[in-house]
Order: sequence, then structure tokens, then C-alpha cells
Amino acid sequence: MEEKKEKGEEAPNFPAFPYKPYAIQIDFMNALYHSLNKGGLSMLESPTGTGKTLSIICSALQWVVDRRQQLKTEDRIESDLNDAKDGQVDSDDEPDWMRNAVINKDKKGDEMKSKKKEKFGIGFRRVYKRRNHENCRDLFSQSVEEEPCTKKEGNNLQMSNDAVELSDEDFLVEDYESEEEGNLGGGKSKRKVAGVSLSSSSEEDEEDGSGDDEYEEDKKLQVYFCSRTHSQLSQFIKELKKTVFANEMKVVCLGSRRNFCINEDVLKLGNSTRINERCLELQRNKNKEVSKIKNVGAGERIRRNKASCGCPMLRKHKLQKEFRSMMSQQGALDIEDLVHLGKSMRTCPYYGSRSMIPVADLVVLPYQSLLSKASRESLGLNLKNNIVIIDEAHNLADSLISMYDSRITLSQLEDVHSHIEKYFERFCNVLGPGNCRYIQTLMVLTRAFRQVFLKDDRSYGDSCRDTEKASGASGTSTSSMAINDFLFSLNVDNINLVKLLQYIKESNIMHKVSGYGDKVASFQKKLALNGGEDGSTLSSFQALANLLLSLTNKDGDGRIIISRTSTTCSREEGRYIKYVMLTGDKIFSEIVDQAHSVVLAGGTLQPIEETRERLFPWLPPDQLQFFSCSHIVSPESILPVAVSHGPSGRTFDFSYSSRRSSIMIQELGQLLCNLVTVVPEGIVVFFSSFDYEGQVYDAWEASGILERIKKKKCLFREPRKNTYVESVLKEYKETIDTLSSGERKENPSQSGAMLLAVVGGKISEGINLSDGMGRCIVMVGLPYASPSDIELMERVKYIEGLGDSDSTKTPNLSLGNELCSGEVHAGFNVLRSCRRRGKEYYENLCMKAVNQSIGRAIRHINDYAAILLVDTRYASDSSKRNFCHPTSKLPQWIKDRFVASTDYGEVHRMLHQFFKHNKKRWLQQ
Repeated sequence: MEEKKEKGEEAPNFPAFPYKPYAIQIDFMNALYHSLNKGGLSMLESPTGTGKTLSIICSALQWVVDRRQQLKTEDRIESDLNDAKDGQVDSDDEPDWMRNAVINKDKKGDEMKSKKKEKFGIGFRRVYKRRNHENCRDLFSQSVEEEPCTKKEGNNLQMSNDAVELSDEDFLVEDYESEEEGNLGGGKSKRKVAGVSLSSSSEEDEEDGSGDDEYEEDKKLQVYFCSRTHSQLSQFIKELKKTVFANEMKVVCLGSRRNFCINEDVLKLGNSTRINERCLELQRNKNKEVSKIKNVGAGERIRRNKASCGCPMLRKHKLQKEFRSMMSQQGALDIEDLVHLGKSMRTCPYYGSRSMIPVADLVVLPYQSLLSKASRESLGLNLKNNIVIIDEAHNLADSLISMYDSRITLSQLEDVHSHIEKYFERFCNVLGPGNCRYIQTLMVLTRAFRQVFLKDDRSYGDSCRDTEKASGASGTSTSSMAINDFLFSLNVDNINLVKLLQYIKESNIMHKVSGYGDKVASFQKKLALNGGEDGSTLSSFQALANLLLSLTNKDGDGRIIISRTSTTCSREEGRYIKYVMLTGDKIFSEIVDQAHSVVLAGGTLQPIEETRERLFPWLPPDQLQFFSCSHIVSPESILPVAVSHGPSGRTFDFSYSSRRSSIMIQELGQLLCNLVTVVPEGIVVFFSSFDYEGQVYDAWEASGILERIKKKKCLFREPRKNTYVESVLKEYKETIDTLSSGERKENPSQSGAMLLAVVGGKISEGINLSDGMGRCIVMVGLPYASPSDIELMERVKYIEGLGDSDSTKTPNLSLGNELCSGEVHAGFNVLRSCRRRGKEYYENLCMKAVNQSIGRAIRHINDYAAILLVDTRYASDSSKRNFCHPTSKLPQWIKDRFVASTDYGEVHRMLHQFFKHNKKRWLQQ
């Protein structure tokens, strides 16, 4: 339902909006403002190119300003009332001792509040750490890649750089005694690890700087804005700078170490996992050296500073304070600005920006940092009674659950198993019984997991062998199983994974084993032990721990995927065990329960019922606040057409069975040869995949079609690597601008450029193709995901079962639990077996991708573009289709102007008239 203004509620003003807002922008800002007043969950939909980001900024931050002013007024009134009460004559009926007791109680209460405020400083993490852990995920939520270790912990973490200088005894784990199973995670641990009691969080936070006196927790209202990519966050900051809020509010932009790091030696590692590990390793090395110098005695302070050997960008605490001061002075800064500032000051922008979170009014951050519980705790995000705005929320459910997937490859398993065996062989005679038991358990598990890839091994169990047979492909199959079936098939169902994870967390076994392995490797000069393409030994251990954590989920919450393919097309190892999370409502409820308001925003959020069922099924449909608006452009500025036939009269059918036909590919080429003669400036053609785009390109090159296209348009292709996309887009735009201005040099007949892009690639997500860059968008076919994708089919099966009386189990469709990759017909069987929800989800995935891609054009009120949907299915009779008609899922502003044509000649005439008319309008502006 659409958001309506409450009766008697004054219409808010938005003075920060830098231009005169359009009517739909005012409607959007009002809807957001009133949803924040009401609190809870809301969904706001506004087409791309309508100023959605600016509307969010001006409405949400204005609400914060108004709310703070309202609270100040209420506090002042309350204070005046208290002053008036204090001025009243004491009642003779009230004894003096009672009045004094009340006064003393009030004073004590104020003192307690003050102490509590001072104690918690900026360390919101303490709130999480002090809570009793309710499940195993809390016991292991702090990933080694996220949270830097404290100084005291660092003293016993021996990493590869220092390993050769240490004796073997330095790698020996301390004696470990397991708690009673009933008390696991429910009470305080008596054992101290690395000099710090695990039950005490205050010491840890004081050591890592979160107890710094510089900040005192200001319990003010905060807004958390998150989006999918770093480029979208930079775009948000760019829009924010257009308003007064950029200087009036404290803003901090967060990102990954890879995007923020300015240590060239660390950046050279390239891989995000290795950058994370090296960053933390440098800090541990620094902390360890500081502790050693401290124990020397005389000259402690001077020698500590001189001998510091961690990351050079974090050696001077004073520079970090200056960095925070400069952030406050310069206003809103994006990631690029922060990196530039960090480089100029020679101090780390990653930790500098993180330290600003507690005092910020607005925190801008990527999906992972907000939606992942471990990341929230690591960063110290406090969502309690605050505002959460999630932009680009069209695929939120899939993005959320994918963060809780886990995966370990065969080479990682072998790496871990080899290191544990060597470690146990070296120290088994001196290890205590507790350590021996758990280390042997780890070896049992790694050995069992490795058996998964030996399909003929009897120990693997009948269940897996049956699934293997169903694949019909020897040595290249991928199969799925439930968690319990997986554990039973390997005969490891009797292992208490919760206690094992507790041991891994408390004993520091991962660092001990990997540190010892690094020492041996360095000594023997066999650095190959550090792991292969999958990263370091430590990351292999982390992958194992993450998988074990996933196995503690409920049986129906996810599925185990087992792949035995030797390699993949991207040259990654294809043999792996992966846990795929299927349910996101429990994860999302943690965010909703804490925040005052959660806003989901996007250009295309419908159908909203699927999102509700997957993320917040507890919320009745009539209680969901929903707002949707149309586009700002006039109807004459857009021409959406379904092209069902090509220039030679052949029917366009790019379905799975027909799209690779040479006849179909050549007919598409003929269509584009005609389009380049009638469409000015830029044409963007979207294909369903990079592989298909490559096949089409090669066929056109062989047939001479490419040469015909290049006579009229310069040709560009989207690169597979995202790092090259920006340079390609820049050259594409410059070419269009140059040719449009009449500066034709090499080929006088050229009138623009054509860009071949891919649905789901970077260009289709969040890239602005305004004006000449996107005069015509061509969508080739319907980009349905491959039915051979076993993970997708597991999601389809799960979603099909939502709303059933027993929704905790994956529905038993045509293939039951046996589904194998490479079997396209098997995937189609699953889809045909779906009654409604699973089929709709599959259809929605496709059309959301279409809507995202065609939404790259029409970016402002004076923009214009043609949108060609090339496939007969866009124009076919819906009554003859098994699925919903695809055009029913197009945005309303496109559906209102949609034309289905069966004759290409008619399409060509419409295009000619459309561009002639709009070019005249463009020149008159």
C-alpha cells in the first residue's frame, strides 16, 4: 500500500534540496519522511534517473534534524517543569529523610549514567561481546579477516615473518579443558587465552583503542546508508555534496581494506583475502614487539616508539587523530578522497575512517559491512533505534543469504590436513589430553571431507554415491545434500561441532598450526606449503572454520553442494564443498528488531510479495509501507518496443535451445546493421552472458557483419575484468562526443559508437548511460539463469515451499534431493514441477536483470532513448506461455508506453520518427 500522511501531521519542508524539486520528488521525500516518523519497515520505489539518491538524502537527514530539534524542545520543557517543581515549597507532611533520600537517589542515578556513558566510550562492540551467546554463530562471529587482534592476543600469535626466529615451543597451544556441554557459551570462560580472559571484553577494547578517552559515546541518532558497490557509494557522496548536509553533519564512508589500503607492499598482494591477512599480521607483529620492549624495563617509552615494526601507516597514533580531525573539517569525503587524504598524511585511511563511526551522523557503507552480523560487530555498528537505508534493494534477499555461504576447496582441505598432521606429529607427546582430542577431531573431519571427492571410497556412504550416479557424468558431477544427510554419510554426525568451534576460537589453534607450518616451509625453503591459488594456510583454516560453522545451522536452512569438477572456465579449482544458505528472514530480523526504521529503496522493487515472503514473512502485507512513483520524463521521450521479427522476416527466438543457431545470430546482426543507420550517437546491446557475447562476436566477425557495423559505429566490448570497465566507458563516451561534434577523422561516415555489454556485468548495474551514451538500448532475448545452476535450483525448490505448513524442509519436487549440474533438463523439470512461487522467483530474477539493464538510459528529465526488447516472447500471447508474460514485470512507466511489433519495417519507421522528433526538441532546449 502507498504511504499516506497521518491526519493532522504537518507537511515537512526540505530546504536542503539544491534545485526546485519535481512533483514526484516531493512525493518521494514526503513518503520517506512519514515512514521514518512511523518507524518499522518501508519500501520506496523510484525509477532510475528520477533523483532518488538526492531525495533520500534530503528527506532522511531533514528528518534527523527535525527529530533532534523535537527532542531538544521536549528536554527543555521537561527541564523547565523540573525547575518549577524544585522551586515549590516543601510539604510539611513529607519527612526530611525521605526528601533527602530521593535527592541522593537522583544523584546516584545521574552518576551511574555518567559512568556508564564514560565506560562504553566508542566501543559499541562491548554491547555485543558482553551478551550471552545464544548460538554457535555468536561463538565464532569474529572472522580473522575482519577484526584486528588486541595487543595481548598478539603476543602469542606467531606469523610467518617471525616464525624462523622462534623455537618450536612458541607454537605449542596452552592446555585446554573443555567446559561442560550444558554451560557452553552460557557462562564466563575461566581459561585465559593469550593473556586475556575471553569473558572480559573491557580489557580487549581498551587495548585496541576503542576505549580511547578522545571519544565519549554521544547517544545521538545515526543514519546508516548502504549500497551494493563502492562506485554507488561514491555516487551517493557526490550527491550529498550538493546539499548543506555535507558540511553540517559528520559523515564517514566505509569500505574494504583493498579499496582503502595505501601500503604499497600490501597492495601488491592483489587478493582481498591476502591483503586482509597481511594487514592484521602487521598489527600483530607490531603489538608483539611493543610488548617485548616493554618487558625490558628502563627507557620503556622511548624504545617502544623506536622499535615499532608494524604497518608504517599505523605507527603514529597522533597522525590518526589528525586524520579524523581533517575528516571533520573537510566534510563529506568518498573513498577516493579518503585514500588521497591518507596518502598525503602517511596514515591509514581504513582505520582512520572506522574510528569515526561512533561520532558520525551519517555512515555510508557497502552491503557486507551492514548486513553481515560478524562485520557489524567487528566495526562496532550500533543499529539500536537508528535509521537503516538499503539502496539498490531489488536483489536484497539473494545478496543477504549469499553472505552466509561458505566454501572450501580440495586443495585447501589438503593444505589444512597436511599442516595439522605435521603439527600433531611434532607436539603430540607434549600436548594435553584436551588439545589432543580436539586436534585429532579436526584431522578426522578433514580426512572425512576429503573422502567426498573419492566417489568410489566406501566410507563416503550410500547417499552420496546414489546422488553421484544421478549425474551421469564421471568425475565432473555436482550434487546437493541436506546438512544431516551429509554428516551421516561421512559418519561424523556424532562430533559436537559447537564445542569444536569453541575450541578453535579459544585455543588459537589456527594461528599456532599455520605459524608452525610457515616456519617449517621457510626452513625447508618449500614455500608451496603456504597454499596455492586459494591463498595462505590461514585462509584455508578460516574456510574450514566457516564451513563447520555453517554445518551448525538448522537442517532446512541451507544445502550442501559438492562439486567434483577438476577446473572451471575461470581456472578456479572446481572441486569443493559449499554450504548454500537458503533462508534470510532470521538474519534480516536481527536488523529490523534493532533499528527504529529500515527503508528498502530501489528503482524496481516489485513484485514486493516475494521480498516479503523471503525476508519478513512475519509482517502482514497491510502493515508494509510501500510507495511507488512514475518517471519524470514525458511519454514522447521513450520508445519501448518488442521486436519479434528481424529485417528478413525471421522470428527472433533466443531461448536456450535456439539462441546459438547461426541463423538467429546472423538475423540479429542484420538488425544491428539496420539500427546503426537510424540511431544517432550510442547504442548499447546487452547479451545474456560473456560466453554468448563472445560466440556472437566471432560469428559476426567471420560473416563480415562487424565490418558493416564499424562503417557507421565504432565498436566497443565490455571487458570481463571490472577494473578495465571504466577505461572502456571513458573511451566509448569520448568517441561519441567527438563524432557527434562533427570531428570525424578516420571514417567520415561514422556517427557514433556501439557497446556490446552483458546482463549482470558491471555496465548493467549502476552505470549512468545518459544522453548520447544510451540513445538506444537493445536487450537480446530473455536472460534467464541457466537451469543447470544447481545452487539456483536449490533456491527455487526452497522458495517453492515457502508458506507451506512445513516450510522448514525443501519441497520434494520432481528430482527430490538429487540434482546435478550440467543436467539442463533436470533443472527444467524442477521448474515445471513448481506450482507458483519457485517459478515466479525464476521469472523475477530474469526480469529484474532486464529492468536493471534498460534502466541505464533515461537519466534526467530532458533525456530520451529507444528500448528494443528483441525476442518474440516479449510480444507473444501470454495465454500460450507456461510462465508469466515478461512484459507484465516491466516498470509501470515503460509498460504505459510499450509497443509490440511483428514487422521490422514498422519498427524502423517508428525509430526514424522518434529520433527525428526528439532531436528537434533537444535543439530547441
